[in-house]
Amino acid sequence: MTVQELTSSSKAVVQGYMEALSTGDFNALRSFFTPETTWTLAGDLPLSGTWTGGEQILDEFVPAMVARLVPESMEFEFDGLIAEGDRVLAEWSTRALARSGARYNQHCLAVFTVRDGQIVSVREYFDTKHAGEVVFA
Repeated sequence: MTVQELTSSSKAVVQGYMEALSTGDFNALRSFFTPETTWTLAGDLPLSGTWTGGEQILDEFVPAMVARLVPESMEFEFDGLIAEGDRVLAEWSTRALARSGARYNQHCLAVFTVRDGQIVSVREYFDTKHAGEVVFA
């Protein structure tokens, strides 16, 4: 596979993941991860660290974050992808009402690594100070 083909394939996987995420289709999201996939959230939030496998990522990490937000208020705005080879940078915004009553308005970046049509690692970055003050207050 050429670098251009690998780039296109990797980008398509992450595009599919982002589309499934925006619809909240957790069954579809599971198919993007291997049992060894890692998701690392930078910073020093209670959820910061590395989560391994689709079960930890989707059954523990994501629900722990969403539980701190009012689900009906959540909005995702996908801003785009930049890809090279097996690495894809995704950019999006998340807006929601936190259970604390404060507005959560977050701009997110994540570096995805894709192999054999599945996501094998994600490193996510966002304003942890804002998240700490609003979501984890």
